[in-house]
Amino acid sequence: MAHNVLGGDLAVCGTDPMTGFYRTGCCDTGGEDQGVHTVCAQVTAEFLEFSAAAGNDLSTPRPEYGFAGLRPGDRWCLCASRWAEALEAGAAPPVVLEATHARTLEWIDLADLKTHAVP
Repeated sequence: MAHNVLGGDLAVCGTDPMTGFYRTGCCDTGGEDQGVHTVCAQVTAEFLEFSAAAGNDLSTPRPEYGFAGLRPGDRWCLCASRWAEALEAGAAPPVVLEATHARTLEWIDLADLKTHAVP
């Protein structure tokens, strides 16, 4: 079982829409996941705008990939590096700590994640 940033078992991030690199609902990772999709975030309009401007439009539906597009409030497994970029830009979305993979700590300090934790 994978662990979260708090040391416990990795919880489900979201299933509507189905998230995770492996589309299991969890922010699990492995060798195939070069983007390291390990941060369980509750996306905001501000973050979605930031991500689109950075070249990754997560709002626009892409039916050819079975992707309906994200809306504010959706939970999604983000790349650790993208969340770190959003943090620097002041656009980091809230994080679900119990569903954020421990590998995230290779890119982001736990204190920063806790500051942005979903209440």
